[in-house]
Amino acid sequence: MSLGKQAKVLNSKQVDALLHHVGRRRNGLRNQVIVLLSVRAGLRAKEIAYLTWSMVLGADGDVGDHIHLTNAAAKGNSGRGIPINKQLKSALIVLHGSDRQAASDWVIRTERSDHTSAQAVVNLFRRWYQDLGLIGCSSHSGRRTFITNAARKISTVGGSLRDVQQLAGHSSLQTTQRYIEGNTEAVRRVVDLI
Repeated sequence: MSLGKQAKVLNSKQVDALLHHVGRRRNGLRNQVIVLLSVRAGLRAKEIAYLTWSMVLGADGDVGDHIHLTNAAAKGNSGRGIPINKQLKSALIVLHGSDRQAASDWVIRTERSDHTSAQAVVNLFRRWYQDLGLIGCSSHSGRRTFITNAARKISTVGGSLRDVQQLAGHSSLQTTQRYIEGNTEAVRRVVDLI
């Protein structure tokens, strides 16, 4: 994918605005979980659509600390374990506790079906970004946001880009690097230090 055609990365104000917007719509909690699975766990639209409660719940039946994404739910064979962000975990706990969700194996469902499709998730994101006037954003924007933020912060916890690659489920570090948006302000500051 060429650099000019990549989905835009969201800043924190845009993520907050998106969460607020989708939370006020019909199925607000479900919509917020969709957004959080994208921006806080880096899941693709397909992975969001195919996520089941068994991949999220621990042995005690409560929302666990990791998403255990299976190969069947992931792109290619990129199944992986992803630690669950605190904000996402809180939303998943509420969603799981709702009576309506209890009858379904799928985390994300629709009013007409017990699960959804990847295309439906893509369409939701398209509509939400259009509603907010966010140009160049797509269902992949949350994933790029997650990967970019993880890459910027991973060294502060003793990690490396290899760890970000693992979180993203990429077989190649080159692929992960293409997802990361540069920071011109950081580049300017580092040059001033030289």
